[in-house]
Amino acid sequence: MQSQAHDSLAAASARKTAATLGFYVAILTVAFTISTFALAIVTPPLSGPYCADEPCFEYPYLEDISERFPRDYYWMYPAIVLTLLYLALMVCIHYFAPESRRPVTHFGMLLAALATGIIVVDYFVQVSVVQISLEAGETDGIALLTQYNPHGLFIVLEDVGYLLMGVSFAFAAPAFTGVGRLEQVLRVVLILGTVAVLVALSGVVVMYGIEREYRFEVFAISIDWLVLVIAGALLAAIFWRARMSVARSS
Repeated sequence: MQSQAHDSLAAASARKTAATLGFYVAILTVAFTISTFALAIVTPPLSGPYCADEPCFEYPYLEDISERFPRDYYWMYPAIVLTLLYLALMVCIHYFAPESRRPVTHFGMLLAALATGIIVVDYFVQVSVVQISLEAGETDGIALLTQYNPHGLFIVLEDVGYLLMGVSFAFAAPAFTGVGRLEQVLRVVLILGTVAVLVALSGVVVMYGIEREYRFEVFAISIDWLVLVIAGALLAAIFWRARMSVARSS
C-alpha cells in the first residue's frame, strides 16, 4: 500500500512539473515558430522548382552562394531552438499524460528525439561547415551538402526529420483524455497534422517519384510549424488550467 501511495504521489508530482514547465515551453514554442516562419518566408528559394529569381543557382552551387551568407541562414538559428523546444514540449506531454497512455506518448517522445537530432545536426552543418569550407576553397562534397541543392543531403534530412515530427503528433494526442473543448480541439489538430504530412508525402511521391526535390520539405515544414503554433497555444491554456487546479487543491 505504501509503495502504491508513493507511486501515486510521484506520478502526481511529475504531472505537476510537466504542466508548469510545459506552460512556458508551449509559449516559447509558439513565439519561436512564428518568428522562424517569418524569417523562412522572406528567404526565397534560389534553386530548384520554386526558384523565381533568375538566375537560379545551379550545380555545383559554388558561384555566388558565398554572397548569400549569412542572410539565407538566419532562419536556421531560431529553427534549431524551435526544434529543441518541440522536443521539450513532447517530453512535457509524455509526463502530463495519464500512466495508462504513457506507452504511446513514450513512442511519440522517441520519435521527437529522432526528429530533433536529425534536424539540429542538419542545420548546424549548414551554418558551421558549408560557408567556412567555401571560404577555405575546400569545395569537394559541398554540392551534396549545401541547402541550394534541391535533392541534396540537406533537403533529404529535412524530409525525414519533419516527417518524423509530423508522425509524432499523433502519438501525443492520446495524452489528452479530457472531454473539454480544448482537449478535443487539440487532439484533432495533432491527428490532422500527422494525416496531412503523410498525405503530402504520398501525393508528392506519386506525382514526382524520386524527383520530388524539396517539394515535400516545403509541405512538411509548413504543416508541422502550423501545428506547433496552434497546438502550442492550446497546450499553454491546458497546462495553465492544470497548474491552477493543482494550486487550488493544495
